[in-house]
Amino acid sequence: MAKKSKKQSGPGASTIALNKKARHEYFIQDRYEAGLSLQGWEVKSLREGRVQLTDSYVFIRNGEAFLVGVNITPLLSASTHINPEPMRTRKLLLHREELDKLVGLVDRKGFTVVPIALYWKKGKVKLEIGVAKGKQLHDKRQTEKNRDWDRDKQRILKAH
Repeated sequence: MAKKSKKQSGPGASTIALNKKARHEYFIQDRYEAGLSLQGWEVKSLREGRVQLTDSYVFIRNGEAFLVGVNITPLLSASTHINPEPMRTRKLLLHREELDKLVGLVDRKGFTVVPIALYWKKGKVKLEIGVAKGKQLHDKRQTEKNRDWDRDKQRILKAH
């Protein structure tokens, strides 16, 4: 009998899209996993990987979280009786306790909620969101210096 392969779960399992800009622009404090309320044509487009997370953000209104600025490009074979809207506002599905925590964190000065990764988990689309604080220019430079030093350190260790 062959062994069953263990499938990963989380953002590395079967990633649809990453928001690389978020890690560059923000210090990510907390991470949460949220479901997305999607239409059928959007799920089909996600299976094809036709999504863009850059310049997207999350806002909270009336105790509900919404995702704005995500571009899901409709397939050419989309149905003719629907009118696909690529940039529509999508509702995030979170537990009440998580929403309350997010509201509390966002109300503090300088915190925002940004999407980090979009991925599949048990056949469902999940969005990893992060509570983040904006980086200033000198913070970005320091992060880049640390990354370069780590890379050089690995080269030195590998050579010896």
